[in-house]
Amino acid sequence: MKIDVKGHSTYSYTGGKPFDADKPTVIFIHGVLNDHSVWILQTRFLAHHGWNVLAIDLPGHCRSAGTPPASVEDAADFILALMDAAGLQQAALVGHSFGSLIALETAARAPKRVSHLILVGCAYPMKVSPVLLENSVTKPMMAIDLVNTFSHSTLAPPPSTLGPGTWLYGGSRALMKRVLASNTKDNVFHIGFKACNDYRNGEAAMALVTAPTLFLLGRQDQMTPLKGAQALIDKATHAKVVQLEVGHQLMTEDPDGVLFAIRDFLTS
Repeated sequence: MKIDVKGHSTYSYTGGKPFDADKPTVIFIHGVLNDHSVWILQTRFLAHHGWNVLAIDLPGHCRSAGTPPASVEDAADFILALMDAAGLQQAALVGHSFGSLIALETAARAPKRVSHLILVGCAYPMKVSPVLLENSVTKPMMAIDLVNTFSHSTLAPPPSTLGPGTWLYGGSRALMKRVLASNTKDNVFHIGFKACNDYRNGEAAMALVTAPTLFLLGRQDQMTPLKGAQALIDKATHAKVVQLEVGHQLMTEDPDGVLFAIRDFLTS
């Protein structure tokens, strides 16, 4: 599904069901060098169980036009504009990594428009290694390999991923290369990492959130370690924490665990 947002076409995956603005809606926001496809299992399940889903490609990524958001604040403004364009008064927000900061800032800017907030692989501050920041410009393929190494805790996928023989590292690397190649004008790798590293409003934003908040975290996450979310958890008014035995790429390492945590939180 394509939605015109501020004059640019935004791709939103609907889980195989027609979009219906009258249904309760969940918006899924991906992280750096990812796209809507990282949410395939979760979006298809919810779409076939009474929910409206919009798993977006952020501006300047893959199927979405426009300029990649240079800051978390710019991206939050985009999410609110997307909701306006789609005719949504309220939605639940699910964000992974960079997307979790975007979801948080959006919920702080418009508390009444967010029914549930789900932060996956979140930390604040979300510091990025100077080596990764530099290599995302000068040696992007090396940086992709580093990110993959630190994002996964296992080589073998569980049964609920793509099936026997699936290679998590290879699949993730291929996705990141594809996302990077989708925009030859703007380096979405560096722009996204810099936006994470520069964001300074996390604790203040969390204090403004009124929606119940789920922190969905990986116990073996080396990109956004468990302790990195504690400052936000302490500021949250209605917080629930679920930990999975995985690394940073929770959706591929434990897709069922992520799905069940999201489903249970949305329906509780």
